[in-house]
Amino acid sequence: MDNKRRGLALIFNQERFFWHLRLNNKHGTNADRYNLEKRLNELNFEVKAYDNYKNMEVLDKISEGSVAKYNTATTERTACTENLTETDAFIRSSLALDPAEEYKMDNKRRGLALIFNQERFFWRLGLNNRHGTNADRYNLEKRLKELNFEVEAYDDCKQEEVLNRISEAAEANHSDADCFLLVFLSHGENDQVYTYDGKISVQDITSLFKGNKCKSLVGKPKIFILQACRGDKHDDPVTACDAVDSELKTNEVVVDASAVNTLPAGADFIMCYSVAEGYYSHRETINGSWYVQDLCELLQKYGDSIEFTELLTLVNRKVSMRSVGNSNDRNAIGKKQVPCFASMLTKKLYFRPKK
Repeated sequence: MDNKRRGLALIFNQERFFWHLRLNNKHGTNADRYNLEKRLNELNFEVKAYDNYKNMEVLDKISEGSVAKYNTATTERTACTENLTETDAFIRSSLALDPAEEYKMDNKRRGLALIFNQERFFWRLGLNNRHGTNADRYNLEKRLKELNFEVEAYDDCKQEEVLNRISEAAEANHSDADCFLLVFLSHGENDQVYTYDGKISVQDITSLFKGNKCKSLVGKPKIFILQACRGDKHDDPVTACDAVDSELKTNEVVVDASAVNTLPAGADFIMCYSVAEGYYSHRETINGSWYVQDLCELLQKYGDSIEFTELLTLVNRKVSMRSVGNSNDRNAIGKKQVPCFASMLTKKLYFRPKK
């Protein structure tokens, strides 16, 4: 961050809308614009703010910004208000915010970690087997146990079995646990992941662990890791090539079929995705998925020492350095992958060793 300029910051502030859209005015949004503009100026950004723009005007301004010779800078957008919010995600503390505050992780138990590993599927679903996923399951189970999680792993469960296991976990008493973690290794579609014989909505799963249904996890981290495709693109569109999965001993790169598109569920949740929305997630037929391979390697090295979202950022970087080498799909050669995570954590999260 030592370039001549910090970079451009565009703010599009929409308070009013065309009547035909039937949207209410966003009262209070001008305060957001003012506060953001002020703080970003203090951070040396060149701020340009626009009010109540039409579609084409917004696209024009964004196009101007993308072609201008600005160095890309990542900004963390923070919104705060003393007034009532339109959606009550959680109640703000009246105490001063401490940026170094950590989650309390000194309970008797680290917590439960559920792993649902889907390699095979009912033939009517038309999904190919996910060769290599058992390596992911083994590596995750090993690393999570090293971090003191109580790991329960299940293979090729039917829809009813998955729902029963997750419901049991949500209804359990987590009072003496630090957190909760759930991993799904499967194919995906829209906001759903596949079981052996059907699909389950990710948001239906996460809703079971919100504060109104799982009171013993209120204020505790709830971690969800999804290894599944979230779209149909590499850098360019390609055809899903799970069909090349076979019993061959070559470690070939394939992709997890279909797409997963979900949102964070509420306060103290973190959603970890193997790939950004709209793109393929790569899996090696022997070694397992790129994402889980690199996640497990970094958990082994740094899992008990660095903050979890910082570790996930390292995972993003490591996976982004990979590219497809051995694949039957020539269009996939040289293509890449970047994971992402959506955090609604309210404090720093460390998995320091249990005493």
